[in-house]
Amino acid sequence: MIKTLGYAAPSATNPLAPFSFERRDPGPKDVQIEILYCGVCHSDIHTARNEWKSTVYPVVPGHEIVGRATKVGSEVKKFKEGDLVGVGCLVDSCRKCPSCQASEEQYCDNEKIFTYNSPDKHLPGKQTYGGYSNHIVVDQDFVLKVSEKLDLKGVGPLLCAGITTFSPLHHWKVGKGQKVGIVGLGGLGHMGVKLAHAMGAHVVLFTTSPSKVADAKRLGADEVVISKNEGEMKAHLNSFNFILNTLSVPHNLDAYISLLKRDGTMVLVGVPEHPHPSPNIGNLIFGRRSIAGSLIGGIKETQEMLDFCAERNIVSDVEVIPIQKINEAYERILKSDVKYRFVIDMASLKA
Repeated sequence: MIKTLGYAAPSATNPLAPFSFERRDPGPKDVQIEILYCGVCHSDIHTARNEWKSTVYPVVPGHEIVGRATKVGSEVKKFKEGDLVGVGCLVDSCRKCPSCQASEEQYCDNEKIFTYNSPDKHLPGKQTYGGYSNHIVVDQDFVLKVSEKLDLKGVGPLLCAGITTFSPLHHWKVGKGQKVGIVGLGGLGHMGVKLAHAMGAHVVLFTTSPSKVADAKRLGADEVVISKNEGEMKAHLNSFNFILNTLSVPHNLDAYISLLKRDGTMVLVGVPEHPHPSPNIGNLIFGRRSIAGSLIGGIKETQEMLDFCAERNIVSDVEVIPIQKINEAYERILKSDVKYRFVIDMASLKA
């Protein structure tokens, strides 16, 4: 077993604190990774504070992991020691169901194993522990190749915020000649703007904050609409091919559905603590419009996203912090006081 140091939430009400635990030794198909950086996702907060009512304590969050392979198993063919690698939200699945066979492991029907707070099938009775730690051991099939060209500090959030926005844009074939809306300019939204712009779409960012207009345009938005302004919203009625809604708070969906063209789709990627108000069904029927959802992406698609970003030098806008400031970072995230993702420099664990 590998002695590991990290930060864990001991309960829903206690702050994260140093935590020592053990990882399994690498098996024949495993990659052992020294973690260099780990992004901080709002899902980490939901889990640490048991807002989804499923947390097993202690919990070590973190699923936006970038590091170096320090040891590989005897049967590992995809990686070698010294490779720059990443680990996202999944570390295993059943691999046999139709979703897994289609390289859509995130929709596995039987055994999704998340990077943290899932039953650890290698250590019966234990939970998986995430990337707020100095090492992790992962099956090679759930490890990703990271380009040396990219600024590593901004790569970690691509493994959650990046793929969460890339996957629906990719699945609904967003590209040149399309008008695409992005709702919200946070950790997810800022990646949605960057990626949709890189795909060649005409990008419109929706925000309630006039102070975000300049930043949205810097990130690649062609237009910015203040969603509280009724006149600005009406000017875009029936004009969007696709809208990516990144908000994770309950809100009225009808205002955005009305902006879709016939056969347009709005995809939701945020999970609110309480349900959205029910939309007007007539608004869907009379335009053959659709509301859909999307969950991260499979390993194959996540690798495609990383390659896409490497070719275009796309990373997340981040603020790097030491692990000792993680509790402060959580409070700042809740106040939207970050542009646009915190990333932990894991070298700080040595302090």
